[in-house]
Amino acid sequence: MAIKVVERRPLSLAERTYLPQILAGLKVTWANMLRPPVTLQYPEERPAIPTGYRGVPTLVRDPNGREKCVSCQLCEFVCPPKAIRITPGAIAADAPNAHVEKAPQEFEINMLRCIYCGLCQEVCPEEAIWLQSQYSMTGTSREMMVNNKAKLYELGGTLPDGHYKWDRKKAEAERQAHGGH
Repeated sequence: MAIKVVERRPLSLAERTYLPQILAGLKVTWANMLRPPVTLQYPEERPAIPTGYRGVPTLVRDPNGREKCVSCQLCEFVCPPKAIRITPGAIAADAPNAHVEKAPQEFEINMLRCIYCGLCQEVCPEEAIWLQSQYSMTGTSREMMVNNKAKLYELGGTLPDGHYKWDRKKAEAERQAHGGH
């Protein structure tokens, strides 16, 4: 194998003093110093959240404060990292929502596993699970990062319901119970 020797040209006086490189670096520094700062004083200042942002999954109630989740477990089955765990529970016959087949006895989302994909919200037929715009979930232990049913409702709150599904079903059930059509 032949070795080819490449002749290097000698450095000019300006190149030997490194002045062009120093001036180029100072130009970049001055350009950045004159720009407005992009640092936010978190948590007092927060960045603008874009529309369609997929944040923390939560459970929501209807405007009347009723639980929307019917424990169909579709969100649990569709979750890629298996972060959702639901234990279905029965509803008492004399309960106001007795026309619903079942309700979750336990509902947990492990936020250490959640990948914020949004599939749980998309698959939910009752619109009971929603991704909120919250993006900073912190905890000091693994147990604190598992949101149980009470915490999920606390984070989710009440969501306006455009179709009042439960009210319509309740009216139909009462009408059928009184022998009407």
